[in-house]
Amino acid sequence: MPRVTERALSLPDLERLGAPVFEMRIRVYYEDTDAGGIVYYANWLRYFERARTDWLRTLGAEHRDLDARHGLLFVVRDLAVDYRAPARLDDELIVDVRVLEARRASMRLAQAARPAAGGDPLVVSSVRVAAIDRATGRATGLPKWLVERCQPMDGSR
Repeated sequence: MPRVTERALSLPDLERLGAPVFEMRIRVYYEDTDAGGIVYYANWLRYFERARTDWLRTLGAEHRDLDARHGLLFVVRDLAVDYRAPARLDDELIVDVRVLEARRASMRLAQAARPAAGGDPLVVSSVRVAAIDRATGRATGLPKWLVERCQPMDGSR
């Protein structure tokens, strides 16, 4: 069984971090909710994935292109999530991305979702995304230009 470390489970203190490097709006649809009418817990991970993907796209790093040119895929290495309050059908949310650390073969990001109208975060996460080689499934380095574009903002460490 893999060893669970505190590093893998630590959640970011959003108050101490810099501003998000990316934000996107997401609407809660019926398909996102559970029988109780709130966002099903796993769907928050979909929202965070969409925000990470669109953020990378703004940096010029589209998944298909990274795969075609470098044989590079991203996988989630570890994830911690704090579900603080629910979102409901028709709510509009802001999902953000903050860079905590960019290394040669991985990135550690903080993400949060909050009501678009303002207020405290509903869900906060810390995710480490690793780059792997498509052919071997082993860790591989990110392109240097991408690591340079993914450096943390001031206050993010």
